[in-house]
Amino acid sequence: MRLLLLLGRFILSFIEEAGAVVLLIFRVVKRFPKIFGNLHNLFVQMERIGVGSIPLVLVTSLFVGAVTAVQAAYQFHGYVPLQYLGAVIAKTVTLELGPVLTALVVGGRVSAAMAAELGTMKVTEQMDAMEMIAIDPVEYLVLPRIIATVIMLPALTVFSDLLAILGGMIVAKISIGVSFHVFGEGLKLLFRYQDAVGGLMKTFFFGFIIALMGCYYGFTTKGGAEGVGLSTMRAVVSSCLLILVFNYLLATIIFQIIFAPK
Repeated sequence: MRLLLLLGRFILSFIEEAGAVVLLIFRVVKRFPKIFGNLHNLFVQMERIGVGSIPLVLVTSLFVGAVTAVQAAYQFHGYVPLQYLGAVIAKTVTLELGPVLTALVVGGRVSAAMAAELGTMKVTEQMDAMEMIAIDPVEYLVLPRIIATVIMLPALTVFSDLLAILGGMIVAKISIGVSFHVFGEGLKLLFRYQDAVGGLMKTFFFGFIIALMGCYYGFTTKGGAEGVGLSTMRAVVSSCLLILVFNYLLATIIFQIIFAPK
């Protein structure tokens, strides 16, 4: 009986939060045209999210490409010619590793920062003060963050893809003995522009999820400093879980319907 009660509370809480998130999405969409009057804040957020995440993406991407090269060479040994190494790394990176890992590492950083910043403003009643002077917190705080993340995450993913392939190329040359020329020829063997485009299409949705979760949990923060920490944790966990779930859904739609092999 107690288990059923807990399950019922969980389901009701989930429905309540899902409804609140949908309402926030509607409020953001309704105010979208007003972003042109708040371009300064938009550019500030783009700099924080994009430029501020470059060192993290740089290190992550190089080592992702490097370990992909090592693992692919290990799996290929004795079965597949190493001239296909470049093709495998390029496909793996552009289809999954680049978009998903970039979204996860950037999402952890960005959603946590947004939830902490907005949560602090919420518990210190700064948002209430904004409403008192006729400033809409959704228009001023949420809208620029969501649009900036949607714009910058695809750009970071392109940067990540290139760095991962570069890291794989360097490791293939140094550790495996595959020349740059052979690696480059392998890149061309199985390359389809749909792979890169499909991977980038997913990142627009990932960016929206990251910013939405950070802003939602920041806006719903309660309970002082402890509440800010709890909201930050929930924002990171929710954004990462939703990225993985939507990655499957989007991959199914993009690669089995839109870009389905003919």
